[in-house]
Amino acid sequence: MPPQPLLIIDGDNLAHRAYHSTPKTVLGADGKPINAFLGFFGMLLRVWEEEKPRGVFVAWDTLGFDTYRNKLWPPYQTGRIFERQIVQQLDLFPALCRAFGFGVGKRAGFEADDLMAAAACREVEGGGACLLYTTDRDAYQLVNESVTILAPRPRTRELDRIGPLQVVERFGVLPEQVPDFKALSGDPSDNIPGARGIGPKTAATLLLKYGSLESAIAGWAPKDSELVLMFREVVRMRPDVPVELPCGPPDWPAGSEALRLLGANALAERVAAVADGAARLF
Repeated sequence: MPPQPLLIIDGDNLAHRAYHSTPKTVLGADGKPINAFLGFFGMLLRVWEEEKPRGVFVAWDTLGFDTYRNKLWPPYQTGRIFERQIVQQLDLFPALCRAFGFGVGKRAGFEADDLMAAAACREVEGGGACLLYTTDRDAYQLVNESVTILAPRPRTRELDRIGPLQVVERFGVLPEQVPDFKALSGDPSDNIPGARGIGPKTAATLLLKYGSLESAIAGWAPKDSELVLMFREVVRMRPDVPVELPCGPPDWPAGSEALRLLGANALAERVAAVADGAARLF
């Protein structure tokens, strides 16, 4: 039997989706909003029950700290403003995830992307497989036969499973060419303009013809070639950051108690039911 995959969660990505899809009027025991918590763990539980992974690793950004990407390209992700209520919940998420016994990745100077990449590389190097839960297409560069992305569809409960073939269908390039593709075509969500006059279709055509960004630049000779090469370093994930993977399944009873202390009693009961079901299997 193949090993059960490690479920790797893009924490900030899921937390923001949860925050904006769950009523902000949901308050905890201290009168503060807990809507992001409810949406986050509700979605996570659904994926856990459907996929039955071996464990959970959650990667987080560190707000308020520049990363190497900002040093390479200062406009990177500038202009993003978060509501105070979600920032308050984001600050509490890592400790709450640790209460559940999840592996948690958070390190100043790196993004959740890098921690996800590090966790995926470590799991695959150990002979395992991974499921990456995210809507961020930057993660397409991590896809291979052992790494699959679970991407929630907008306004539904359905998940798209994205493997190497699906990356080619969406971008027209192989997963390992995604950084080259984004360097050429740009990414408005991250304030990366890409090469002047090059859009997604042209970027995919150039990479199909030349095979790599260096070869495309050599054959095409754009005036902003040095800038394009730098953009690739901005979008490329760096898996060399240390991470600690979970050794086993979550501690559902401890997670249930942590949610109860927050005042999320209905969700705590649902988590406790998962714990009861897991106990009956052993």
